[in-house]
Amino acid sequence: MQYFYFDDEGDRKKSFELPGAKPHYNPDRPGQVEHIALDLLLDFPQQRFSGTCTITIRPVHSGIHTLSLDAVALVIDTVHIGAIAQPFDYDGEHLQIQLLQPTRTDPFDLVIHYRADHPQRGLYFIQPDEHYPDKPTQVWTQGEDEDSRYWFPCFDYPGQLATSEIRVQVPQPYRAISNGELIHTETVGNHTVYHWQQTQVHPTYLMTLAVGDFAELTDEWNGIPVTYYVEKGQEEAARLSMGKTPRMMEFLSAQYGYTYAYPKYAQVCVADFIFGGMENTSTTLLTDRCLLDQRAAIDNDRTESLVVHELAHQWFGDLVVIKHWSHAWIKEGAASYSEVLWTEHEYGPEDGAYYLLNEARSYLSEDSSRYRRPMVTNIYREAIELYDRHLYEKGACVYHMIRGILGEELFAKAIHTFINTNAHQTVETIDLLRAIEQATGRNLAFLFDQYVFRGGHPDFKVSYGWDADHKLAKITVKQTQAKSDSTGSDRELFDLNIPIAFAEVDEVGHVSYQSFTLRLNQPEQSFYFPLPQRPKFFCFDVCNSFLKTVVLDYPPAELKQQLKYDPDPVARIYAAIALAKKGGLDAIATLKEALLNDRFWGVRVEVARQLSKIKLNQAMEALMAGLADPDARVRRAVVESLGKFTTLPSYERVLAIAKQGDASYYTEAAALRTLGGMVTGVLQAKQDEVLTLYREVLAQRGGWNEVVRSGAIGGLSRLKTSPAAVALISEYTIPGTPQALRLAAIRALGAVSTGQTPDQVEWIAQQLEAIAAEPFFLTQVAVSSALGQMQTQRAIAILQSLADQTPDGRVRRMAEEAVKRVQKNLGSDQAVKQLRNELDQLKKDNQDLKSRLAKLEAQG
Repeated sequence: MQYFYFDDEGDRKKSFELPGAKPHYNPDRPGQVEHIALDLLLDFPQQRFSGTCTITIRPVHSGIHTLSLDAVALVIDTVHIGAIAQPFDYDGEHLQIQLLQPTRTDPFDLVIHYRADHPQRGLYFIQPDEHYPDKPTQVWTQGEDEDSRYWFPCFDYPGQLATSEIRVQVPQPYRAISNGELIHTETVGNHTVYHWQQTQVHPTYLMTLAVGDFAELTDEWNGIPVTYYVEKGQEEAARLSMGKTPRMMEFLSAQYGYTYAYPKYAQVCVADFIFGGMENTSTTLLTDRCLLDQRAAIDNDRTESLVVHELAHQWFGDLVVIKHWSHAWIKEGAASYSEVLWTEHEYGPEDGAYYLLNEARSYLSEDSSRYRRPMVTNIYREAIELYDRHLYEKGACVYHMIRGILGEELFAKAIHTFINTNAHQTVETIDLLRAIEQATGRNLAFLFDQYVFRGGHPDFKVSYGWDADHKLAKITVKQTQAKSDSTGSDRELFDLNIPIAFAEVDEVGHVSYQSFTLRLNQPEQSFYFPLPQRPKFFCFDVCNSFLKTVVLDYPPAELKQQLKYDPDPVARIYAAIALAKKGGLDAIATLKEALLNDRFWGVRVEVARQLSKIKLNQAMEALMAGLADPDARVRRAVVESLGKFTTLPSYERVLAIAKQGDASYYTEAAALRTLGGMVTGVLQAKQDEVLTLYREVLAQRGGWNEVVRSGAIGGLSRLKTSPAAVALISEYTIPGTPQALRLAAIRALGAVSTGQTPDQVEWIAQQLEAIAAEPFFLTQVAVSSALGQMQTQRAIAILQSLADQTPDGRVRRMAEEAVKRVQKNLGSDQAVKQLRNELDQLKKDNQDLKSRLAKLEAQG
């Protein structure tokens, strides 16, 4: 989930810790939970359920008089031990049980009868309604981070591991899927009882239930059943989207040195899922929006990445469980890095390297625009706040740095040791460090201290020059982050050993290296290397293993050679960026050659983006040639880059793609979105033509996940001064609009508001205020995003109301961050002026009331 606000304090980082944040620790442990058994009855029409939760507890010592369980928004009917009812107090969040007999040390069963009506979290009823009559009937659960307490009483933290079983009665023809093995089914009238049992220990947040009229597709790996559950009619999409799962199980079992541990692996695609996926033990839930059709599969790798990410959790997170949420990077970073590893395995090392680069960029964006934090921290309001780009993408980069430092063989040995040593147990970050040292003899505490236990990363500026008289290569490296900020701590120097190399290229293009290592630990350091001849090019951080930003200050000749010959695609990309900054016709010619001839699509994408930064017609002409690229991802980047040139030729080329379409949904959508930003200035007269096209697209081009129509909505959001754009967007914010399109339209209302008249801005705010009252999580997220783009004090009031009233801590944080964004958008002077105007109006209203009161008194 990606939400940003922008820093309004210059170079100072916003704090991750919001008001109300405090240290969190696992609670005292009165005993070991050995088993959890749920027996549930679901009432679909009334959206309610009742059940019995039986918790088998082995006390850690005798003499325990009270137990405290997590249980939110449930009705607790009775609590028993054996046949004896136990007194209890329940405040809506915690169930306090007073044991009539103090515990001994032998295990006992705590039996709780409870129910819930219209649950808002934990367990979700999905049903058709007046606006969405075709929505399927489903029930599904979501436990992470601490939402299992919303559907059964439990000790709801990851440090307690237990076996589990779920017995649930559902009306026919619905089927129920849960963790582990299906050990029994029986028919009771027109209902079916499903009994699932999980015999390996796991935490409460990984217990799951999914109910629906699903089609079941079967596969297998190594004798283990692999099943895919989707709504009927989606069978072909299921195979297309999840069909590589058995091969992924083979790959990850080898990669992690531990064979897949569970009796089955199921993936269930459900409607209205609030995340992309959830790695419940042996039974992953996925959003049904991940299901592809043939056209979507052309350039959509996100589904494949989602599938391997959730599968990797069956080792990192499910088999090896974090002891506390503060260490969640261990599992989320590993699962995110599995995406890199699988991409590298399936598509080649260049694809893997480029995937990792974009993971790093994702983290860097959050670090620069949202906040900086240590990856391991226990200070927060709700644990879900930790699930950000530091946890996922930076976590992946840390695993890659470990691999880069250790090398392939020792990295594999370290991961195998970590998994095998800690299988079916809980871990903290120190356990990963210990496994690395045990397996390899290497102490990587220096890396963890700099990248895991404190925030930030190094920002390098690297200069390279050649002294021909003395045959010396001079390298100067600056750590530009090495300056004090308000805390005096998060701008510290990094102390790293960075590999460098000087490259030679033979007559057939083969590259050879002379390699060195630089210890970088000062704000600025210079190094001199005597060499027999001038190198063709220079490589900093060979293989780009370290998480960093880097600015290259090299002579153009070396940059050209690096862009042409360096085998590392990331190095070629950095060279392209540096060349584009130099600008000029020579740089354009070099970049055009790379756009047309580089062997890797990712480099061609990046070159297209760099050409758009050189504001010369020749750069635009160079981009035009990229429209014929066979890779849809490159064509998409070219279209978006052409949008930076507001000329008639670029407009006509983008317009042609928007009208005629493309084999790729995303390229077609990019053309539509780009047009909206082009019809300004000299192309203002084309605005009506574009509006007409958008109306046609929105009326006629529905399709997979509404990607194309959402592109049109995105284009409309760029028509900042057009009342017609506001009116057209608003048509698609009403309930009944396909959800993906509606969410895009809600966000677009906020974006289009910034150039509208005050009356239009007020109308938009009113529309968003009404939508903000809807309880659906994704709708509230979209509203927060929309309001955060506005430039009106009214948006702040709506966001503050949403933050105060939402029961969801994730939405609360998004709304609070959006408030900061609006304050930044307004600017301090404008905000003060608006507040003064509002105060003057209040004074006027107050004076009017006083006059009316005086008149009434006189009449009396």
